[in-house]
Parts: sequence; C-alpha cells; structure tokens
Amino acid sequence: MRRRLLALVCVSASLLTGCGVMSDSAAERRTVTVWLMQHSATQDFLDRFTEEFEREHETLDLDIRIQEWTGIGEKVQQALRDDDPDGPDVIEVGNTQVSAYAEGDGLLDLTLESMRDWGRDDWLPGLAEPGRWGSQQYGIPWYAANRVVVYRKDLFRAAGVTPPKTRDEWLETTERLDTGDTQGIYLAGQDWYTLAGFIWEEGGELATERDGVWRGALDSEAALRGMDFYRRLQRLGDGPVDADEEHPPQAGVFAEGRVAQIVAVPGLVRAIVQQNPGLEDKIGYFPVPGTEAGRPGAVFTGGSDLVVPAGTDAEDAAVEVVAALTGARWNTDLARTMNYVPNKASLADSVAGEEGLRAMAAGAARGRATPATPRWSVVEADNPIKEYMTRVLTGADPGKEAERAARRITETLAFD
Repeated sequence: MRRRLLALVCVSASLLTGCGVMSDSAAERRTVTVWLMQHSATQDFLDRFTEEFEREHETLDLDIRIQEWTGIGEKVQQALRDDDPDGPDVIEVGNTQVSAYAEGDGLLDLTLESMRDWGRDDWLPGLAEPGRWGSQQYGIPWYAANRVVVYRKDLFRAAGVTPPKTRDEWLETTERLDTGDTQGIYLAGQDWYTLAGFIWEEGGELATERDGVWRGALDSEAALRGMDFYRRLQRLGDGPVDADEEHPPQAGVFAEGRVAQIVAVPGLVRAIVQQNPGLEDKIGYFPVPGTEAGRPGAVFTGGSDLVVPAGTDAEDAAVEVVAALTGARWNTDLARTMNYVPNKASLADSVAGEEGLRAMAAGAARGRATPATPRWSVVEADNPIKEYMTRVLTGADPGKEAERAARRITETLAFD
C-alpha cells in the first residue's frame, strides 16, 4: 500500500517474536484520501458522512481534503502522474473535465461497477455521458445543477400571465412583460450555456464527432434555429450584447427590481435576496420551456463526478467511498443540503418539496453536457461562440457568422 498504515507489520520470524499479537483491525487499517472541491458540500455533511462511513467500514479512515477550483486542472493532472504516497484515492472533478483526465489512462475504469451495482441507466445524462471516455465509464455522477427560469411572481400577476409551457408561449409572455421600466427578461448576449440548450432543443449540436474527428456544428440548420430563438428572446430586455451573464453579474441586475425573468441556477437567488431582501417572497421558478408542452427544454447540466486515479493502491476502498457518496442515501442528503439535483432521475422526488429544486430536477431530465473531447476546454478558453452571438445580435448575417465560428471550433478541436 502507498497509503499510511496505522500499524507496523513484522516481516521476519525473529521480529514476530518481539511483536506480540496484533489485532486484525490494527494490521489492516488504512486511510483513504479524498479530494473534494470547495463549497461542494457543507462541513456538517462531510462530518456526518465521515462518521457513518468509518463506522460501517471499521478498517478505513477518511482523509477529506478540500481543494479550490482555481488551478485544479493542473493539480489533478499532476496527482494522476505522480506516485505520491500522500496523493488522492478519490477526486471530485467537473463533469465536463473527465475526458481530459481519462485520455491519458489516468483514471480507473468503473464500467463494471456502474452497470452491475450503481444503476448507470438511471443516471442523469448530463452527468453520465461526459463521465465516459469511449465506451468506458470513468466519472461517476455525484450532483447536478442546471438553469431554470427565475421569475417575479408579482410582475407576472400584474401582467396577467402565468409560467409558459412552450417556447412560443415563452416569447409571447415575455413580450407582454417587457413594458415601461420592466425588462421582460434579462439575457446577456454571450450567455452561451443558455444558447447551447436552445440549440440542443432544436436537434443541433455545438460540435459533432465522426471517425474520431470533431467538427464545429453551429452552422447546421438546427443550430441556427436555436440561435434565432435566442435572438428573439434576448431582444425583449436590455441585456448587453457584448458580455456574458457575469458582466455585470445578473443577480445584481435582477435585484434592482426591474427585471421579470432571468435564466439561472436556483442557487443564484441567495445572492439576489442578499442584495434585495424584499424580493424573497416574490421569486418563483419554472423549467426552461421546450418546443412541446409538457416537456422541458434541453439545458446544459453542470455538476461534478467522482473519479478514482488508476495508480491508487487503495482501489477497493476508493470504490467503497464512491459507492457511498453517489448512492441514494447520501446523494439525496447532499441534494437537500446544497440545493442540488440528485444524480438519478428516480431520486427527483426527494427534492420535490422545494420549488426551485423541483423546477431544476424537471429540467435535468433533459440535461446535456458539452462535447466529450479533451480539447473542448481549449474552445471555451478562446470561445468563438461568444463572438458569434454578439455578431448575430448586432445584425451580422447568422449563416456566415455560424460558418466562421464552426470553422474556428473545428480548427481548435483538430489541433494536436
């Protein structure tokens, strides 16, 4: 074992005489090191989990170490390369990061456990799909969060409208709300995660793969329809066309009290209410509408997966930790504690009592993730999608701009 042993083992007959008899628990006890990200879980949750896990696994100790998201990519890559006795056995990673770590054979293949023991077919697709590399499952879904429509109940009542069920109704409703000093919706021009959902809802893709070659796909007819819907919705407010949802932070804009809707994760409401406590009882939620009534629209699913480094020599113990954290007992506990969506559709009822989580869970059933290629992070760093959106929103030809952006994505994904 490369992990710390809490007892010394005598290795020769002469030493055995002096060692005396050691208990099995002392001889076998070992520590499992777990890297979790800052703010993913409360300390109370981690304390409760650790206490119960160690009680049920008498020979194991948990060493949970909290990491910061800034710079975590290189830190994880280094941990996967090193044979460090103090390195992690289980790591929390962003769901879209799994392919980058799996590409270099750095992760343990957990396909068998996923199919045999963990109910892979019931996992949310936006977490499960990016956790695969090829046909193997390396990332095990832990929790999810996705965008919903956060709206002002009082402004809806004043306008005589109710939460829409389809995208066409959404446009009509938003147009009625967009009056006087009130913006029907605040939608920044470069909110490309929201655009991705609209594209997927139309049957389009950000990029497609064929025979191992990835190509940008923003120029497909379906993707163009998604962009056109974004354009029509975005103009029913005063969101900047040349900035994303964090510039300025849309929570602050909504808190000013003159916006009827934003597209955001429910957790953002905490920041809104902190800035304007008077809105606390006026805020509601509904899933992003789709093209058909009764079916929420496709959305980007963010969240985290748990992975096990291929080099760990605490493999069995690490798998036990993953099984416990992602299993129904602790997964639903985490969802309620942190306002997340559980990792399985069948667990959605466990958060149905809270309006924002209920809306988020409904949308999560149609969640998607970004293209499962390690190069996608490079696309996001340069992000031709944002530039494309701004150009279209300022009057440029959508077809030509989509071709330009798709070509840049293709070039980035093909770079070796």
